[in-house]
Amino acid sequence: MTLVSSASAARRGRVKASHRMPLIVGALIGALAIAAVCYLLWPTWRPMAAGGPDRTPVSIGDTLFNVPTKSFRVKYQAHSGPQERIDLAFLYPSLAPPERLHHITAEEIDSFQPIDRIFVSIAAHHDVMAPEMRLRTIYPHYLEPQPSAAIDGLAVRPFRDGSPYAGEDLVIADSPAFAARCSRDKLTPGMCTAERRIEGADLSFRFPRAWLAGWRDIAVALDRLTAQMHAANGPS
Repeated sequence: MTLVSSASAARRGRVKASHRMPLIVGALIGALAIAAVCYLLWPTWRPMAAGGPDRTPVSIGDTLFNVPTKSFRVKYQAHSGPQERIDLAFLYPSLAPPERLHHITAEEIDSFQPIDRIFVSIAAHHDVMAPEMRLRTIYPHYLEPQPSAAIDGLAVRPFRDGSPYAGEDLVIADSPAFAARCSRDKLTPGMCTAERRIEGADLSFRFPRAWLAGWRDIAVALDRLTAQMHAANGPS
């Protein structure tokens, strides 16, 4: 009897084991399938700033600009969405965004470092007088009465002493159209500011006065920067 009971128990054990094997095999197959799906669906991308890895869309005065991310001069401004003002910099003549600023030594601080970039500010104008209107109606009242001779197509008109623009000159040309207010060289080199309006925003471009020797190239550069940041279908 003992032998019969032992044989029956062994058979029952084999039957149970044979019933468990399909379950174990199925569980293993299911686990492998889940692992494969998770591997295939696991995200391999990295988050990028809106507008692509190197461009940031910014709305200023309800006007959309697509700005090179590396061109922001102020860190907290480097984000997409509506803003009141942004400050940018571009290398000249390449018009590429500058690389990260490097630390300079005490010797370099003591020596003058030439400016190699165009500084750009874009701000909502809130319906103040447009730059073109100031050029036609405001500036002429403060210029010296005697006209100045044009140099290589560029006329330089000094502002009167005691005027709001004392110590500056108005430089203008017709072909290509170009206008800027420029401070004169003193202890520091003179700087020029050219302005233009696009819809709800005013753009101010600042560059060294010494660059006026190639003012036609500057005029082209300002047009290119404007078009690259405000192209209707993205950057050109």
